[in-house]
Amino acid sequence: MSEKPDTTTHFGYETVREDEKAGRVQGVFSSVASKYDIMNDVMSGGVHRIWKDAMMDWLAPRPGQRLLDVAGGTGDVSFRFLKRAGHGHATVLDLTEPMLIEGRKRAEAERLSDSLDWVVGDAMALPFDANTFDTYTISFGIRNVTRPQDALAEAYRVLKPGGRLMVLEFSQIPNPMMQAAYDAYSFNVIPRMGQMIAGDRDSYQYLVESIRKFPDQETFLGMVRDAGFGNAKYRNLTMGVAALHSGWKL
Repeated sequence: MSEKPDTTTHFGYETVREDEKAGRVQGVFSSVASKYDIMNDVMSGGVHRIWKDAMMDWLAPRPGQRLLDVAGGTGDVSFRFLKRAGHGHATVLDLTEPMLIEGRKRAEAERLSDSLDWVVGDAMALPFDANTFDTYTISFGIRNVTRPQDALAEAYRVLKPGGRLMVLEFSQIPNPMMQAAYDAYSFNVIPRMGQMIAGDRDSYQYLVESIRKFPDQETFLGMVRDAGFGNAKYRNLTMGVAALHSGWKL
């Protein structure tokens, strides 16, 4: 009787076994953790800050809400959430401990320490009870998850009835000529800047490739709906360079 073949997935443009991807992703983010905020500036030309503010505008945090910020890294989204809510609680979960360590070093983390938890964990197997959180966010993280559909199912599980999912991710520009120009910038400029800023070309090359491998806006919207979320919608940011997807646990 033949053995079942290993299930494969993509790591950028490379095909790897599913059980290898998480470790490879951890390697990338451990490598860039100390430069992560600079990395986001490089990847987006600094526009990621505007995108995260747009995310908060659509999310409209309310006082007393509980947020789970998955792949939350250095806490950028959680800090914004708590400031907008006025008071509440945020749990930052990330697969890579060095990212959480960097987050805890930030000045906001000290001021908001009573309202923040930092948890090492996997988006596909969240260490939380069902019906726990009012809001689930994941920013520039779901494309690095081995099985994004499993992560969406876990998001649905841990949200309270009436809870909201919000995903911010790099996406696809609908105009082919503009997409081609953006690809030329991404593949030729970003890895070189990664080498200059962080001394790490390979990690930035992976990050660029992972953006191109991620499903487009409509395909991902279907995945959100398949996970059970209602009233699912998306908004393009900067012509589709990034997109926000929203859904509700109805």
